Amino acid sequence: MRLKSVLYVLGKILFAAAAILLLPAVCAIIYKESPLPFLLPSFCSLVVGFVLTLNPKKHDRSLFAKDGFICVGFAWILMSTVGALPFLLSGETSSFASAFFESVSGFTTTGSSIFSNVEALPKSILLWRSLTQWVGGMGVLVFLLAVMPKSDNKQSRYMHLMRAEVPGPSVDKLVPKLAETARVMYGLYFALTLAQIVMLTLGDMNLFEAVNHSLATASTGGFGVKNNSIASYSAYSQYVIAVVMIIFGTNFNLFYLLVIGQFVKVFKNEELKWYLSIFAVATAFVAGNIFLRLYSENGFEFSFRHAFFQVASIMTTSGFSSIDFNVWPSLSHLLLVLLMFCGGCAGSTAGGIKVSRIMLLVKNGKREIKYISQPKAIISVKMNGKAVDNEIIRGATSFIIMYGTLFVLSAFLITAIDGVDPITGFTSVATSINNVGPGLGQVGPAENFGFYSGWSKLILCFNMLAGRLELFPILILFSPTAYKKHA
Repeated sequence: MRLKSVLYVLGKILFAAAAILLLPAVCAIIYKESPLPFLLPSFCSLVVGFVLTLNPKKHDRSLFAKDGFICVGFAWILMSTVGALPFLLSGETSSFASAFFESVSGFTTTGSSIFSNVEALPKSILLWRSLTQWVGGMGVLVFLLAVMPKSDNKQSRYMHLMRAEVPGPSVDKLVPKLAETARVMYGLYFALTLAQIVMLTLGDMNLFEAVNHSLATASTGGFGVKNNSIASYSAYSQYVIAVVMIIFGTNFNLFYLLVIGQFVKVFKNEELKWYLSIFAVATAFVAGNIFLRLYSENGFEFSFRHAFFQVASIMTTSGFSSIDFNVWPSLSHLLLVLLMFCGGCAGSTAGGIKVSRIMLLVKNGKREIKYISQPKAIISVKMNGKAVDNEIIRGATSFIIMYGTLFVLSAFLITAIDGVDPITGFTSVATSINNVGPGLGQVGPAENFGFYSGWSKLILCFNMLAGRLELFPILILFSPTAYKKHA
């Protein structure tokens, strides 16, 4: 491991954290709240970042693949630790485990909360929660790459950071230069967020509410400013947020293709077709189920709107709720839980296993069945008309095995530690590792995670980080061989 290179990147991350913390500090001043919970962590991040980036010998800052994974793992833990400080310094919680849980939930865009009354929180804390999600949605390292000076001729060596952080089976640069790729991604991200702010202010939200919900929607995060999430807002606002969630669950590469006019490639994209098909079928089933069982007197539009919203929210792992779906029939519960695992597209801000991996596993399963009847046939797995490298298929299979192992172990541990019922324990881990937010039972959309013990919260934090970073950047931190020097 190149220790100095890793520390240098972590120092840059702390600089970014120091700058981001100034935004809620300004908000605190505007709303006549104390800015100290943000200014103190900002100053400390600046000092520590300066120390880590001291470079008297101008050592080589290049990173190998392993270093990239280690950087990403430690960067997210470091940012989450810094992000926990405002919750502690503001006095909103006195427990580090709770503050860390809220911060991790924000940066990983999970949206689970330990607060039972978010409406009582200071405006600056509400904005900080939303900002953690917006930065975490695209990725803290991608943010760093986006703001790197153009004169840094070594920025192309940081591709390993992006590959380790951006979700999905593979990562490709949109444009030849890596920093330009990051800037294009954040440019699209910012433009779509701004567009949603404008649309929400045309409805029944004030500017502060529109900004917070747009930051949380763009990141598919789910933090809101009201205790009932989106339930008290108009049908217009609910439809806007639902549509934007679906948009942000789509691969960002497709947005870039739209911008440069390559519409055919977008409409022929297999993952997009699967994604929209799964969404449409799930919405139809849930809408029909809740209309027939619960809401026939409210009219079909009522059932369709809430089904459309909740399927969008859960599938994109946003975690907003327009209604308490904890009371819905079992069939709807089953579909929503399955959608938690499905997630959105690769290269999006959504969590979950990802539609592309599900496609690969289904197609690879079909290939194995064909091999049984035609053992001498040469059969390849194809996506978008191109053969998929066996390494990508192997990686997807390995991911599922590690994912399942971590899921079972975590569900067992938190159920044993806190004695929760199986539904609560199962969906607590499911919503954490898939970065969704609300679950079922004691962690339903009208509840929170504050009742869990410190140890269970830390286990769920580990799952949130592992799920957001797709397991390996976090798991590699526990491998002794990762810290050996390169030959």
